[in-house]
Amino acid sequence: MTLADYKQVGALMEAYFEGLYQADSTMLREVFHPQLAYVCATEDDELYLDLETYMARVDGREPPSKRGDPREEEILEIAFASDRLAHVSARMTMIGRDFHDLLTLVRHGAEWRIVAKVFSYVPRKD
Repeated sequence: MTLADYKQVGALMEAYFEGLYQADSTMLREVFHPQLAYVCATEDDELYLDLETYMARVDGREPPSKRGDPREEEILEIAFASDRLAHVSARMTMIGRDFHDLLTLVRHGAEWRIVAKVFSYVPRKD
């Protein structure tokens, strides 16, 4: 893949992290594909949502930034399967939980978008 692809995915991930930290559904809609599959794979908390249902949850959430939560996130891996398919593994901490996200990206027009967000979490150990 090209350096431009890595930069685009990096910028998408920055917007993803910022959108989650600010609980900003407008910003998040710019990174998610309209056909998003949102899956929580945490034992006893399995959840399967579409984009609209997930955005309604984000809109009802108190932003971690407003709560004063520390902002912790990291991209663990970016892998390209083709010029239309990529995978990002990331971790982040917010709302008292440590999350591990496995994100599948596809090209949507000229941009990369997250089409599947599959994640699990554990309570933060502080």
